Amino acid sequence: MKRIRRISLDEVWKMRHEVMWPDQSIEYIQLPNDDQGIHLGLFVEDSLVSVISLFIDGDEAQFRKFCTQTNFQNRGYGSELLQYTMDYAKGRGAKAIFCNARVTKCSFYAKFGLIRTENRFVKGGKEYVVMRKTL
Repeated sequence: MKRIRRISLDEVWKMRHEVMWPDQSIEYIQLPNDDQGIHLGLFVEDSLVSVISLFIDGDEAQFRKFCTQTNFQNRGYGSELLQYTMDYAKGRGAKAIFCNARVTKCSFYAKFGLIRTENRFVKGGKEYVVMRKTL
């Protein structure tokens, strides 16, 4: 059984650290405004397998630190959570959504209608591009 629900910062930080940046300190994956975000998790049975953090500012939303446990990737769980997150943002008045996508993941986000912008940067040795979608 799958379900999506809001989760605690401790749950989010633990997964971010394990999946995204295991070689960094826990502080590296914490965002300064994490306490203002909406943190969602997708559970399979009782196991948290995917997390995402959503920040809504007026009519614009950003999702950040989206990840899925390695042994659950390529099964559609992340796709389900991302679609839920975009619908959630739209339901709360967001007219656009964006993310800082790792360049290697752009094709995944393009499947959801996100389009690359000209904004690019490097963080932690990884290349990113801002991707955006009108909701």
